[in-house]
Amino acid sequence: MGSDTQADRPLPTVSAADIDDLLESMTLEEKVGQLVGTYVGHMGAEKTLEDAISEIVDDHVGSVSPFGIGISTRDDPKLAAETANRLQRVAIEETQHGIPIHIPIDAVHGHAYLNGTTVFPHNLGMAAVRDPELVERSGEVTGREAAATGATVNYGPTCDVARDQRWGRVFETYGESPYLCGELAAAEARGLRGSADNPTIAATAKHFPAYGQPTRGEDASVVEISESTFRRDFLPPFERVLEAGVDVVMPCYNSIDGEPAHGSKRFLTSLLRDELGFDGVVTSDWGGVEHLHQYHRTADSRRTAAWQAFSAGLDLVSVGGPSYAEEMCELVRAEELSEKRIDRSVRRVLKLKARLGLFDDPYVDAESATEAVSRESHREMSLDAARESMTLLKNDGVLPLSESLDDVLVTGPNADDLHHQFGGWSVMDDADLTGVTVREGIEAIVGEESVTYEPGSGITETEDVAAATDAAEDADAAVVVLGEDWYLHEFGPQQMNRATGEFPTRTQLGLPDAQRELLEAVQTTGTPTVLVLVSGRPLSIAWADEHVPGILMAYYPGMDGGTAVAETLFGRHNPSGRLPISVPRSVGHLPTRYNYLRHPTPIGADEHPDSYDPLYAFGHGLSYTDFEVTDLSLSSSTVGPAGTVTVEVTVENTGDRDGTKAVDLFVEDVVSSRVTPVREHVGFEKTTVEAGESATLSMSVPVERLAVHGRDYERVEPGEFVFHCEDETAELTVRTGRD
Repeated sequence: MGSDTQADRPLPTVSAADIDDLLESMTLEEKVGQLVGTYVGHMGAEKTLEDAISEIVDDHVGSVSPFGIGISTRDDPKLAAETANRLQRVAIEETQHGIPIHIPIDAVHGHAYLNGTTVFPHNLGMAAVRDPELVERSGEVTGREAAATGATVNYGPTCDVARDQRWGRVFETYGESPYLCGELAAAEARGLRGSADNPTIAATAKHFPAYGQPTRGEDASVVEISESTFRRDFLPPFERVLEAGVDVVMPCYNSIDGEPAHGSKRFLTSLLRDELGFDGVVTSDWGGVEHLHQYHRTADSRRTAAWQAFSAGLDLVSVGGPSYAEEMCELVRAEELSEKRIDRSVRRVLKLKARLGLFDDPYVDAESATEAVSRESHREMSLDAARESMTLLKNDGVLPLSESLDDVLVTGPNADDLHHQFGGWSVMDDADLTGVTVREGIEAIVGEESVTYEPGSGITETEDVAAATDAAEDADAAVVVLGEDWYLHEFGPQQMNRATGEFPTRTQLGLPDAQRELLEAVQTTGTPTVLVLVSGRPLSIAWADEHVPGILMAYYPGMDGGTAVAETLFGRHNPSGRLPISVPRSVGHLPTRYNYLRHPTPIGADEHPDSYDPLYAFGHGLSYTDFEVTDLSLSSSTVGPAGTVTVEVTVENTGDRDGTKAVDLFVEDVVSSRVTPVREHVGFEKTTVEAGESATLSMSVPVERLAVHGRDYERVEPGEFVFHCEDETAELTVRTGRD
């Protein structure tokens, strides 16, 4: 971190022994203050910067979140850095012990709550790229830009596995594959944290331990899963991220098997600390502690909720503020919570501040903040990620479009809206955002004079379908850009807890009526039509699949997503994205997951509906060239339970243009002691192949990845396994005993 010349108080390097000495000198109130946080902006109640400063000085608060909803620094990185420095200076110079504060941030897809920073595609789109190195580099950029404006902790990576497409936080996840989620979340964590010698920002694994399968897809609703499902489908990404290294873990809002995660000793201590060995900070999600008495009703008061959470293993109430500090002090004085227990949490919080170098120098160089968050190389990386995420769902020969077209209709609510294109966890309005919309991207290729723009409809409101239809009649091609808008959880940007209508938690997964009306009207003109989906989750578009010749999934593609979409539509970029989540035909087809469990069909297989019949399958994605995947082979046909098998496959480009091909590797356990999924995702790799050439891809699969998960065990069982890569298969025998 950079030095602030106005800081006139030297700060010594703090060791473990120094932390112990510091703890000895602190009062109970000062200790408890380190375990609560506050914020600037509005999250229900509005708090000003002066409010936060008062809480640092008067209530010893050790964590302040000045980035987020309602902040005044949204357009000024320098002011954001100066704000962070001011908060740190107050903590250093105006409190007894001069302990620096933590400044957390929700930088889910870049430091996106500040305009002008690098905004990457949301995680679902990043997962379509199948490239951990790209995710790690994007994490590094996010960490550097956030740290340049004073942030010390990022609330990411997201380790949730999306198991219900209706859920309003699907876009924050890396999809439905536990393996893919784990690999990409681990890569993001590595990028965010920097190196041991030069730490950037703390990384937070969230939302532990099982968030992504809420009942009805309703955010924070109960998760009812078996222990074996939990350990097979939800826990692996957290195990992988903890192995890679994170500093903080955040529990989920849900209850699992009747236990709210924020108040569960089973999850936060027995599992997280004792079994998985995590020794970092456990921080609450925003209202997670309050929910224990407000919604879950496992506590009868805020005081009991605090006792329950800290007894379970929580270390920090992220935005509890002084009120929770008072409750905790009362608990200690009443001997309901020991001061020794408080000390353990304070030690963890101080240890993290020391690791980040905050005791040495908590300040940043505000003068260079704007330059640090707006580097052209960072923006180019975001554009590359958006290009690589483009997933071509259907192409009946309409794509790529010709750049010599005289009149291209661009229509739809997401055709010219950066706010929608960014998605949630971003700047909350569309005024003067930095980026390129789809309309602007197409105009840059064919020229403004060759583009007719008609909005056609809003997200849920019909605007002027007739104007768009008339324009389509005269156009050479129509690009209809539909999907979803900005949202978080179950509220949107205009106001907290607004009525959400069809968004974001969905009772249906189809396009809203207004958008479908627009699409059908344009398509029925007979003009060649392409549908582009700018969306945070997969949408059931059965009508479009049947009638529209070209469909491109753009996810939330970030700041320059419009350029990526346009380059893909007009063939300057050959799409290579692969779906990280299945697209169901309808809500009635849920659950739609590639790794469903085997089960009988008593009425007969011919009459029984297919258990996995998606509109588009996990891993689907087309190209403008043709590939053949052949020659799947294993390094050994027999291996022990502690061994590793290398899987190779040949990818041949049989088309007439260069292209990039990503492959997914699955395994089938032929016979097992428990019912296992029909296939598990165990590997992925990608390569660029010139036209007429071929390449060999290699994937290493530890046999432990083939384990069977029971209620209280995980073991590799001897027997037969079949690897699947597209239409290719190869058989493996796992023998008893060690290699």
